[in-house]
Amino acid sequence: MKILGSIEKIPGGLMVVPLLLGALVNTLCPQVLQIGGFTQALLKDGALPVIGAFLFCMGAQIPIKATGPILEKGMAILLGKLLAGVGVALIAAYLMPSGTLFALTPLAIVAAMTNSNSGLYVALTEQFGNTTDKGAVSVISLNDGPFLTMLVLGAAGLASIPLLTFVGVVLPVALGFVLGNLDGDLRRFVAPGQRILIPFFAFPLGAGIDFATLFKAGLPGIVLGLLTLLVSGGGAMLFLYLTHRIRRRPPEQRSVIAGACESSTAGAAVATPAVLAAADPTYHAILGSATAQVAGSTVTTAFLTPVLTLLVYRWHRRRGIEPTREYSAAMTDADQDQPTMAAAHSR
Repeated sequence: MKILGSIEKIPGGLMVVPLLLGALVNTLCPQVLQIGGFTQALLKDGALPVIGAFLFCMGAQIPIKATGPILEKGMAILLGKLLAGVGVALIAAYLMPSGTLFALTPLAIVAAMTNSNSGLYVALTEQFGNTTDKGAVSVISLNDGPFLTMLVLGAAGLASIPLLTFVGVVLPVALGFVLGNLDGDLRRFVAPGQRILIPFFAFPLGAGIDFATLFKAGLPGIVLGLLTLLVSGGGAMLFLYLTHRIRRRPPEQRSVIAGACESSTAGAAVATPAVLAAADPTYHAILGSATAQVAGSTVTTAFLTPVLTLLVYRWHRRRGIEPTREYSAAMTDADQDQPTMAAAHSR
């Protein structure tokens, strides 16, 4: 049986198939994943340390001259996704008579559309993207957790960056980056981890999803997922494209695949409405519905973000756009901008 070959035929299969299997087991018989020991540690509770190891392996593959293009790409994606989510929330709050859009509250809209599933992002960029696409997660991680939602909605006294949370995401990438640039043998040693570790964090991430949330959220949760996929993912792709235009890159180097990979809602976003309600009691009245809607978006985008990524990838291929070509051009730009640093690295 060619199990691996069959899985790889599915868009983002190494991530999506284990994730869906985890969600299925968690929905039908969650007690199987709660028996303790190595089984629970691996299949239920093990996502974060494995993602940490994955980020270390990924960071080790980033050459020092790629830091500029990574910051450029990460900020474009972050701002595109943020502004798209804020725009939809403002439309709901100020242009809709009910203060909602398709029964979606501004709280649920911002929480879902400005957040993203970093695990899914890195898995998809591993398959469809390039080194700068993968490395951009170190910037995009700013939208992890409730920070952007609190900032946008003006939660009193909480509009400050959760520095330790951000450092906790970036540090494994930074450690891998430093060691990989100091020792080429170490870089080559950990390189296979970028691929091998994906199923091992995908399954426990899926084990945190219950398909019943789709039914609880109903149609609004699915609509919120579609808005996240198309509008905030579209915003990320648009800002990437505009960045390429500003940098005057030729059409074949204008890859926006990383924006498509960012068109999801993170599982952690489900807790954001509760955090906001704790900060501002006026949100208590809509806490239940907002939580269910964000959960619905999380599940919906877990299915559809890989599909969108594949469609964008095929659209690129038809137009001669290759992520590897875009990466090579970015590295050429970095060589021209920082000749001294590039020469030092080549030695």
